[in-house]
Amino acid sequence: MRVRVLGCSGAIAKDSRTTSFLVDSDVLVDAGTGVGDLTLEEMRAIRHVLVSHSHLDHIAALPLMVDSIASQLQEPIRICALPGTIAALKTHVFNDVIWPDFSRIPSPHAPFISFQEIQVGQVLELGGKTIEVLPAVHTVPACGFALTTGTGNGNWVFTGDTERNPAFWRRLNQIDVAALVIETAFSNREQDLARRSLHLSPHALAEELDCIEKGKRFPIFITHTKPAETELIMTEIQRFDQAQPFGPDVAHDIRWLRAGQEFEL
Repeated sequence: MRVRVLGCSGAIAKDSRTTSFLVDSDVLVDAGTGVGDLTLEEMRAIRHVLVSHSHLDHIAALPLMVDSIASQLQEPIRICALPGTIAALKTHVFNDVIWPDFSRIPSPHAPFISFQEIQVGQVLELGGKTIEVLPAVHTVPACGFALTTGTGNGNWVFTGDTERNPAFWRRLNQIDVAALVIETAFSNREQDLARRSLHLSPHALAEELDCIEKGKRFPIFITHTKPAETELIMTEIQRFDQAQPFGPDVAHDIRWLRAGQEFEL
């Protein structure tokens, strides 16, 4: 299984694209502005979109991507999301006001997109990949995902947007993790804003990482940093948990996620 980082920023700026990951060629995890770097051929290969939640930075490119390839679709693109997320997409995006209702175009019997409701704890089988829906704590219905091919290489785990989340760590400690992608949207100077908007700051991240069982070790990638604060956030993270060099005395292997990176599992 290959995971390609299309976007991992908490907002836009030059070379900063919002959250989206391409898994192999057929599954998209979130559909932020990073999707715009895909070729038309790459977009046409996508069969399923896993949406963690309804906020714009995670769905901004979804209607535009579908529009780009709609005339060449042989079957609907399946959008898998929590019921609240699907309701938001239908009400606020695919509503014939902001964007055409592609779930009924060109006809209700042969639309460009279809919606599949998912629930936390559910396990999906998509394109040879096993995907577990993980809990998240955010201002709207939200979830994360654990993806694996079941070949013994572990799960690629994405928290989605979340604040403190005991249920997530309980489940994480039960599964084999190859890599963890976790958000830290704000610096410590903005920790009150982070708490109110249900995002993590480095202080909160440190407390959350303490929930990992002793002896479990895997690379931890920081995502969703605001472009204006990325360097400060990473500096603050390094203060509580040295990221370089990696060695036996380092509590965690923490790295900064960057667009263009690929994971091979």
